[in-house]
Amino acid sequence: MKLSRKYGDRYDGYRVKNVDGPFLLIPYIMKERVDSQVFFEDDIEITAIENFIREHQEEMPGLSLYHVVIAAVLRTISQRPYLNRFVVNSKIYARNHFCLSMMIKKGLTVSGGETLVKPELPLDGTLADVVEIFKKIVEENKVVENSNDTDDTINIIGKLPHWLCRFVVNTLMFMDRHNCMPKFINKVSPFHTGFFITNIGSIGIEPIYHHIYEFGTTSIFLAIGKKRTMVVPDSDGNIIKKRFMGIKIVGDERICDGHYYAESARLLYKYLKRPEKLLTPPEKIYVDRGINKLEKRYLIDEKTGKKTKEKFHESEKYAVH
Repeated sequence: MKLSRKYGDRYDGYRVKNVDGPFLLIPYIMKERVDSQVFFEDDIEITAIENFIREHQEEMPGLSLYHVVIAAVLRTISQRPYLNRFVVNSKIYARNHFCLSMMIKKGLTVSGGETLVKPELPLDGTLADVVEIFKKIVEENKVVENSNDTDDTINIIGKLPHWLCRFVVNTLMFMDRHNCMPKFINKVSPFHTGFFITNIGSIGIEPIYHHIYEFGTTSIFLAIGKKRTMVVPDSDGNIIKKRFMGIKIVGDERICDGHYYAESARLLYKYLKRPEKLLTPPEKIYVDRGINKLEKRYLIDEKTGKKTKEKFHESEKYAVH
């Protein structure tokens, strides 16, 4: 859902003001993301996911654990909108879309290199949508000689003389803090994203705690570790084998409280334990109730991009959370 902009909004997010007083103050105390990082880790049982993948390989060729995790994150965001917030210049914003940044391998050899991609995902998307979107991305980027807009922009800035590169980066960071950075930079920047995900399990190691970047709008970084078999007791005391993977999450505590994070983690686990729920769209998509003057905003026509005469209201598809 796109809404009309109000004074104080950014082109990539709506200003959040309808929150408890401490959350309006905290960003002025913890000014940087390095000040406000919180760390969380867990082991996720993936026995059901692996069985699910085997059962649905024919209808969704190429389906992998990574796709299920991404679809589970997408569904969680659709139900827990505070996770799609970010803080810039000590102000909280609700992102007006959802995108996800990740590194993918180019080519089939070790020397093929990697590239950063940032697809925008629809909040009503299903697992099949995620598989299709990433299939297209992999096809576009798997050729070593090809480069995307993100690669090109990074290479241009990175190859500038030291003094000029530092000036350009500092200027962009200043412009971003004051909401005047060029939109095309935001579009290609992997650091301006709702979620950053890395699958280091693909190289056979455990997950790491990865910092969230000062530049950009990333609020949550998720690292997935290698899959492993563990021997655990069942409810009757019998020793059985189960499959697990480790995850580690670094989040910005300024966007929501610990209870909200905990409930969101439980919801994420629910989708991972029952991936069949990801085959159909969500019953409702929840809109951030903290958005400033939410009820006074007009809807934006998704086809024309123009403001309609209809103001925001809850409906069969959208509700306030």
